[in-house]
Amino acid sequence: MTETKETKVSTTDPESGYMVRDGKPEGFFYLDHRTVDHKFNIVTDVHITPGNVHDSTPYLDRLELQMKKFGFENSLEAVALDAGYFTAAICKGLHKRNIFAVIGGRSFTPTKGLIAKWRFKYDAQRDTYICPQNHDLPYSTTDREGYRQYKSNPKVCAACPMLNECTRSKNKQRVLTRHVWQDSKEWVKQNGRSRSGKYLYRLRYQTVERSFADAKELHGLRYCRLRGKKKVLEQALMTAICQNVKKIANHLERQVG
Repeated sequence: MTETKETKVSTTDPESGYMVRDGKPEGFFYLDHRTVDHKFNIVTDVHITPGNVHDSTPYLDRLELQMKKFGFENSLEAVALDAGYFTAAICKGLHKRNIFAVIGGRSFTPTKGLIAKWRFKYDAQRDTYICPQNHDLPYSTTDREGYRQYKSNPKVCAACPMLNECTRSKNKQRVLTRHVWQDSKEWVKQNGRSRSGKYLYRLRYQTVERSFADAKELHGLRYCRLRGKKKVLEQALMTAICQNVKKIANHLERQVG
């Protein structure tokens, strides 16, 4: 039986997308994916997508475009992103390009009453996880999404005193997953814990977050004035131009003064 997926389509603006996010209004929206430089807070890229496109989806393509446009293929040093961009693909892409990446961590709530995954230690040499009782969870298989599965021995688990705290599966087996690009995700986490990483991430609130806030509060970008992706992009670009002109003028005024 083939599964069908329902997609809500606006009757007045079919190019928009229906967005459902925690803490955000629900409805048909467009998203402004913008990039700013950390020194002068100049908007260097504006990209519009329907509201149901995840923030991380266009990121690497937009980054590649900017690197080519500004000649940064070998000179882009670092990027700072919020938690919505903490995906295996983005971590791998930035790691591969040797760009120092700092990405906000996602809050994860383990199943209540069960031992959290972080209490299992990963042995890279043997490619296995070790449970709190020092039993192995060896590699089993890799799914289509790129997650490697590590499974415990049900016979060993059946006699374990921590069984009820570890798994609720009927076959008495604990299964852990690890993405094939997990090393890149760990690299990004390590960057975030460094002194330079913490400094870089704090800059986000002074740069891109402020840029979005100014665009909404001072330049009317909270609402789309026209319908259609092309016209929304025009509005977003004009808004970015206005913000950039103000930033450049203020910078030149300070230099003259």
